[in-house]
Amino acid sequence: MRILGIETSCDETAVAIFEGDRASGKGRVLSERIASQIETHARFGGVVPEVASREHLIALPMMVEGVMKEADCGWSDIDHIAVTSGPGLMGALLVGVSYARALGCVNNIPVIPVHHMEGHLLAPGLSEGGLPDFSFITLLVSGGHTMLVRVDAIGEYRVIGQTIDDAAGECFDKSARLLGLSYPGGPEISKLAEHGDAKRFKLPRPLLNQDNLNFSFSGLKTAVMYAVKNHGKFDEQAKADMAAAIETAICDVLVKKSIRACRQESVNRLVIAGGVAANQGLRSMLAKAASDNGMESFLSHPKYCTDNAAMIAYAASLQLSSKVSSPMNWDVQPRCNLPS
Repeated sequence: MRILGIETSCDETAVAIFEGDRASGKGRVLSERIASQIETHARFGGVVPEVASREHLIALPMMVEGVMKEADCGWSDIDHIAVTSGPGLMGALLVGVSYARALGCVNNIPVIPVHHMEGHLLAPGLSEGGLPDFSFITLLVSGGHTMLVRVDAIGEYRVIGQTIDDAAGECFDKSARLLGLSYPGGPEISKLAEHGDAKRFKLPRPLLNQDNLNFSFSGLKTAVMYAVKNHGKFDEQAKADMAAAIETAICDVLVKKSIRACRQESVNRLVIAGGVAANQGLRSMLAKAASDNGMESFLSHPKYCTDNAAMIAYAASLQLSSKVSSPMNWDVQPRCNLPS
């Protein structure tokens, strides 16, 4: 079966065609395209919802036409259309869902709503090794979400820990702004951190020693603000040292909480997914910690860590093969929990 995936939840317009096996849901990406809006939003220091919606509206039709041509598909070759229905920016989601529904109506193709975070949760399956056997723990960490999820089957997810304020990605971006770095801040901090001394600045590890699996990064962001203010003028080395301290503090919390989650749930398979999962420091720290604790780690391919449509089409393929039914009546949901 062939599935056209559409993702427009935030500031990336993405379209892909996934060919999956009806029995297993596994398969391959036939074609995909991603149009990033980073340059458009960079001058504002963050995503402007109205601008994002307009950019999706401009890019989407041409991108769909492009992936169809690249995959040598006609509309009779597409069995399903999968689209992100939430969470995300209301206007951005509406563009993708409205377009998917129009395509489905005109071409008599069923449309499947996919939860954006479920897409990230299952994205590691697009990597060469595929998804691990159930059950496993996923650290799902992105610009707007930080959570630990127990995955027992397709459609059977239980959030066992999550952020109570800022997500890790938000902390990266806001800290980068305090250092005068450009948007998005995560990659900029990671680049600077390569040449920095993480021990020069002492930063807190919020909730690290508390007996729970939740996260909090607003206090870390505040600590960075005061450290920058009290230090005075920052030269390039000081910026690199602060970047290293920020990255290490965030990764330290994420990794140790993830290992704790595996122990608590008696699960020895740990997956990392989401935009922040592309951070090389986090990837290496998590892989080492898992190995040291006798656990297996599974890392999403960096290409599928950030928002993309291949993960949306793939998630729909797994839902269909697992006979997870979509609701009859559904709509855009800017805020919604993972299915369970």
